[in-house]
Amino acid sequence: MVGTGLVCWSRTLKTMEISQLRHFLAVADENDYSRAANAQHVSKFTIRASIAALENERGERLVDETEGGVALTEAGLAFRIEARGRVAKAPQPTQPKTGGKAKASKGRGRAPVVKGEPKPFKKRQGR
Repeated sequence: MVGTGLVCWSRTLKTMEISQLRHFLAVADENDYSRAANAQHVSKFTIRASIAALENERGERLVDETEGGVALTEAGLAFRIEARGRVAKAPQPTQPKTGGKAKASKGRGRAPVVKGEPKPFKKRQGR
């Protein structure tokens, strides 16, 4: 049991590292935390946390904030080349296969499917 937990933990770390690299590359491409967050479909806080984790791990600043957004430092410019290479070699994230059609969840929150014309609204009587 202990070995299984370590394997899952290791996979999570690799996935998290790749996502951090993708977040860094988005910031490098967009020169802005908000645009990078929108491009990656995550929050601005997540982008900033990923950058902070990478900077902490490397022991150097990768990004400087400017009036118009952000700019890569010398170390950030060098790291961008390494990050692109590592992301290119990493497995690409996959979408769940649904056969091309979205599937509704089974449960209480599912909306009924109505075919044809909607029925006219009937006013309640007697109240």
